[in-house]
Amino acid sequence: MDHHVLLAFVLTLLAGLSTGIGSAIAFLCRRTNRKFLSVSLGFSAGVMIYVSLVELFFQAREALTAQLGLRLGSWLTVAGFFGGMLIIAVIDKLIPSAENPHEVRRMEEAEEGRQTGGLMRVGLLTALAIAIHNFPEGLATFVSALQSPSVAIPIVVAIAIHNIPEGIAVSVPIYQATGSRRKAFCCSFLSGLAEPLGALLGWLVLRPFMNDTVLGILFAGVAGIMVFISFDELLPAAREYGEHHLSLYGLIAGMAVMAVSLLLFL
Repeated sequence: MDHHVLLAFVLTLLAGLSTGIGSAIAFLCRRTNRKFLSVSLGFSAGVMIYVSLVELFFQAREALTAQLGLRLGSWLTVAGFFGGMLIIAVIDKLIPSAENPHEVRRMEEAEEGRQTGGLMRVGLLTALAIAIHNFPEGLATFVSALQSPSVAIPIVVAIAIHNIPEGIAVSVPIYQATGSRRKAFCCSFLSGLAEPLGALLGWLVLRPFMNDTVLGILFAGVAGIMVFISFDELLPAAREYGEHHLSLYGLIAGMAVMAVSLLLFL
């Protein structure tokens, strides 16, 4: 396996398994640090929005116009961008809102009385929903990592932060239902494996067809996926966890860090 592909896979694995960090935090901390989560989620959104609109979109356009000409390449870039949004939107729509993995949960809930049945179902369905969500996210992380380290590492950090509340969302109801930290942690941890699995399956399917045109379409689609995730999941969750201005400050900080990291690799 090419060392660039191996590095991209390892980075995607690390990003996906951060759901386990969220689960661990839920059991080690008695109270939710709402301000920290608000800033962190805003930061993740800033990283993903900036890299999508400033780097990946224009990389896609550059690759596609070089292969197909200015007019057709530009149209295909825009189609790929909104196509990525459509894919993640359809996936989101197919998941019932009650089991949506981005429903805000607090660590305090883990100790608020244990129940069975319904909560176990919610936890397991949330784990399944996260696994489904993480397939395109894994491919997005993987493709970004293939491009260059300057793009990959901040995105991996952003996806990892984004996955921490998902780990809490899985572990809290399962712990309430079973009283077992081990079961809750394992379900949360395993749901994150869908991210590297999505990356691996996507790569295996696309590898025989991989060329500059396909790569350009992938970059455009990944940009759309990350922008949708930021506006549909990260920013609303950031505002739920904390104050409006905290999520905005995190957003601006994420954009600034992404901008500087890209400049350092010029």
